[in-house]
Amino acid sequence: MDASETEFDRLMLPHLDAAHRLARWLVANEHDAQDRVQDAFVRAVRFFPRFRGEDGRAWLLTIVRNVCYSWLRQHQREAVLEPLDEEVHAPALPAASELERRADAEVLQNALGRLPVPAREILVLRELEGLSYREIAAVSELPIGTVMSRLARARQQLQAEVARQLGSDFPRS
Repeated sequence: MDASETEFDRLMLPHLDAAHRLARWLVANEHDAQDRVQDAFVRAVRFFPRFRGEDGRAWLLTIVRNVCYSWLRQHQREAVLEPLDEEVHAPALPAASELERRADAEVLQNALGRLPVPAREILVLRELEGLSYREIAAVSELPIGTVMSRLARARQQLQAEVARQLGSDFPRS
């Protein structure tokens, strides 16, 4: 193992779980997600000499994102790649007991899985991976203002989908 491989392992392997989570939510299939992460790591190894020490997580997640979107396009999933709906207005989620929270977590996961890929992507990067707006902008190659507006719309879409699944009409906040 040469120094470059050791450095790659040190900088990139800690982000393997984040890469897998992002791929899983983007391609919506465990087997395909594993394959996309493997493809992304092969590309990351190949292009690692160009890595200049910026944020390793954002750099790797950008590669994962690009690999997943390329794969989705090749597999004719244009319906999944539909643009975000600008007109979605959704209710706020109610407070819940611990048992209700567990049930809500399942509903939330199902609702997230039903969103268009761009909405899932931005929610996963922010809410599950904890990336800052700036990091999301770098990963998704978008201006920060666009990240903020897409995140707001994605949250609205998620709330609407949760409400639809629960068959409820929660009061708006």
